[in-house]
Amino acid sequence: MVDLHARRSLRTVCSEVLVLVVSAFVHSIAFPGLVSAHGVGFIAFVSLIPVFLVIRNTTWKLTPVYGFLYGFMFYLFFNYWLKTFHPLAILIVPIIKGGEMLMLFPILKAAQKLFRKYGYLVESLVYVAYSYLSQDWFAGYPYGTLGSALYQYLPLIQSSEIFGIWGVNLLMVLPQTFLAYHGHAYLKDRSVSFTSTLRSHRLVVIAYLILFVANLIFGLFSISYWRGQEPEKTWRVATIQHSADTWKGGYATYKNNFNNLRKMSLEVLGSDPDIILWSETAFVPSVAWHENYPSDPATSALVEEFVSFGKSLPIPLVTGNPEGVIDDPDLPPLLSDGSWNRKDYNTVIFFEDGKIKNTYRKQHLVPFTEHFPYEKQMPWLYNLLLANDYNWWEKGHESVVFETEEGVRFSTPICFEDVFGYLNAGFVASGADVIVNMTNDGWSKAVSAEVQHLGLAVFRSIENRRTTVRGTNSGMTCVIDVTGKIVDPMEPFKVGWHIYDVPVFTGEVHGLTFYTRYVDWFAFLSIYLSLILLAGASLYHLYLFFSRRKHTSS
Repeated sequence: MVDLHARRSLRTVCSEVLVLVVSAFVHSIAFPGLVSAHGVGFIAFVSLIPVFLVIRNTTWKLTPVYGFLYGFMFYLFFNYWLKTFHPLAILIVPIIKGGEMLMLFPILKAAQKLFRKYGYLVESLVYVAYSYLSQDWFAGYPYGTLGSALYQYLPLIQSSEIFGIWGVNLLMVLPQTFLAYHGHAYLKDRSVSFTSTLRSHRLVVIAYLILFVANLIFGLFSISYWRGQEPEKTWRVATIQHSADTWKGGYATYKNNFNNLRKMSLEVLGSDPDIILWSETAFVPSVAWHENYPSDPATSALVEEFVSFGKSLPIPLVTGNPEGVIDDPDLPPLLSDGSWNRKDYNTVIFFEDGKIKNTYRKQHLVPFTEHFPYEKQMPWLYNLLLANDYNWWEKGHESVVFETEEGVRFSTPICFEDVFGYLNAGFVASGADVIVNMTNDGWSKAVSAEVQHLGLAVFRSIENRRTTVRGTNSGMTCVIDVTGKIVDPMEPFKVGWHIYDVPVFTGEVHGLTFYTRYVDWFAFLSIYLSLILLAGASLYHLYLFFSRRKHTSS
């Protein structure tokens, strides 16, 4: 005889799995990706509702499994372009994010169970806390942060100068946990109307509506205010987008790239810029290494030619260039086994007045591809990464602020460093008046990958009320003003140069924003409140459990 209950359970599980997979795909559409290179941001206001509903409806045993499934599938859809970087990358990221959500889903379910009627409020706090914690560890990865889907909806994200992106996350996730709560109640009892649910939670609904409208009014006022402000300076920046193929190397490639960069830099001088900006690792052979330990004559000559060019320019040049230094000072540069006694930093070089005036070393390295600190703990994974041609950079530790002779102070987050709020706030707090991001996303071969990066960078300008200039190899080269508006982006994957008149708002006149002074405070508040509420509710339920047992036994 067929067990009808088992069949029904299997049908339920299959339907829940289907809902999660479809929801993962729909949620990915909110961001730049497969369907739209710029994303359909408003979808992110509803795309998580089925996920919270499944967590409410399913069993405790299936919750972590569903968490892994959803995290894996969402990042498989969202970061499809990682397959271009390396076959391992398209597996590593979804597995990591799946692992994070494997832990997140049971905590969300605990919030629902422990608080019942108002569990959706705690769920929202837990989700915001997760959003921060998921990017605040070695493999931290902010791509896919809920609020970044609204990078084009400027009036809704201006409050980031106070709350960071975390306040936007809360405003977006709270209605979704609430609607999932109502959906669950309706599935259990079809007589439960939405009107009755609103009435039962009217204080929360009214408070949310007030906050949403206040956020919108604040956003509109902020945009009007900042667009009415006169900058202290206008900095004329020339960006060179040489759109080089990242996968090609060797002397001939480096020579050709340098010739293209030099040619366009000389052309742009006729437009009277104040500074020339190349991209991350635009010139690949290490100046520091070849000047101190010349080995290959042709490459050393190319380095000398590049340095002479940088020093000869009548205006400053900022460019990415790896910095090779001796690893073990007690050993010679060339070791007995034929390998080099060398370590490298991903570095920015600042030329001015006929010299290399200063450098900046990248502080936040890309996990697994630029940095893996667990060689001793996980030697199998370390060796697997090495076998797949991953090479490690060393970490920098200083938030360098460059200053031109004209008095413009700027810092240069390298590549995905501009997706981290804390790092850019640190630059601004150290005195930077302009954020100059230097990026090479060309390896992705996807405009959507470049726009995903850009969407996160928008928040850095708003959080700190500082203009961002993005100088990239192949996109998205542009300016982001202090309201988050993307100004005059260059066509991606196209060779060319562009002049940007960059408004400079200085700290002396405009000070520091609340976010810059108290970095990620709202994220920390969400974490602490989540811990306190979950721990307190757990203890309370334990107390009730033992009280009932005691009462029953007596």
